[in-house]
Amino acid sequence: MQHASALVYVVDDDVSVRESLELLIEHAGWQPVLLSSATAFLEQPRAQVPACLVLDVHLPDLNGLDLQTSMGSQQPDLPIIFITGYGDIPLTVRAMRAGAVEFLTKPFDDTTLLRAITEALASSEAALQGQASVQSLQDAYTSLTPREQDVLALVVRGRLNKQIAAELGISEITVKAHRGKAMRKMGARSLPELVKQATLLDLGNN
Repeated sequence: MQHASALVYVVDDDVSVRESLELLIEHAGWQPVLLSSATAFLEQPRAQVPACLVLDVHLPDLNGLDLQTSMGSQQPDLPIIFITGYGDIPLTVRAMRAGAVEFLTKPFDDTTLLRAITEALASSEAALQGQASVQSLQDAYTSLTPREQDVLALVVRGRLNKQIAAELGISEITVKAHRGKAMRKMGARSLPELVKQATLLDLGNN
């Protein structure tokens, strides 16, 4: 599904390539962001919308593969589609192993590129939704009282109410009350769901 606000970054030092891809991307219903260097791309603020990067391998400053490496820690969820006029097997293998969506050699077919962009944007949208879900859980967890957080942490570790009560020095009834409040605040409909939510937040290891 096309996302009207989706951004397609194009980083290529060839102005003719940028212009042709701009028309193609706009016609497909996405928003192109055209840049001539890796440095210019790195200076771009990251918008919280589905996005992908169409990236030339050979650039005048930082080359595309090195940019991909640096993005591994800064923007790991931004899918990359490599384009190059000098493709070879080692370059392709390196890029794909590092997580590239596609590696296209110029001149490439418009349909192939559009298909790759569609898949990349779908992946980006799924990643954003996952991040939003985890953030929502984190906000809910933050709303718990310290005691509710203590109880939840022990529940995730598989402790029974009796064991939690003994460990925290409170009654089982109080444990049940804290657990019930934690479930309501977290939006959990069952104890297994609460445990799953806590696992997503990695609470069992804290």
